[in-house]
Amino acid sequence: MSEYDAGDHDDAPPSARCAPVLTAAFVREPAMTWISGGSDRVRRAWFTTTLRTHATLPGARRHLLADRHGRAVAAAVLTPPDAAPSGAARAAWVARTLLGCGPRALLRTLRYLHATEAELPSGAWTLEFIGVEPAASGQGAGGWLLGRLLATTPAPGGVFLTTADEANVRLYHRFGFTTLRRLTVGPLEVTAMWRPDPSERTPTGR
Repeated sequence: MSEYDAGDHDDAPPSARCAPVLTAAFVREPAMTWISGGSDRVRRAWFTTTLRTHATLPGARRHLLADRHGRAVAAAVLTPPDAAPSGAARAAWVARTLLGCGPRALLRTLRYLHATEAELPSGAWTLEFIGVEPAASGQGAGGWLLGRLLATTPAPGGVFLTTADEANVRLYHRFGFTTLRRLTVGPLEVTAMWRPDPSERTPTGR
């Protein structure tokens, strides 16, 4: 049994609490390394800006898990079906990303989104991010949090995600995700995955 079975979880944390956890969790993640150029400063600014914009979406969900000492160790962020930032929120994200992260990070983010959003099945939630701080890796936090969010997210259209880390594909398969397609985005090999609702059989693409 994981120590997180009785851990402190928050199903509605502010984005500002999730951003530092994901900044640390994605330090070696291939897509984030490509977008940020390996810069800690850029990665921190990118998550702060992106989660701030994501929080403007009606119905957006965030989950945070703390260890028995109360330290936040894992976070997840989900987008509801058919949700998109308003024009003003998107413009603000572009301006903040350009200012805080630079044009390379902005253009690479847009390139990644353009390639992956086309794979999103109609009516599906999107698991944008899930990550565990390196110090807590291998202790069950990620699996506990993933199981929690899948159990508590109403998703008749299923849950969609993409990953550029091949090691994550095996984990997601264990949680019922199937591979929809493998994409090449710049130097990245990205896997688009979908977990159907039990009543669903085949995803319908957009």
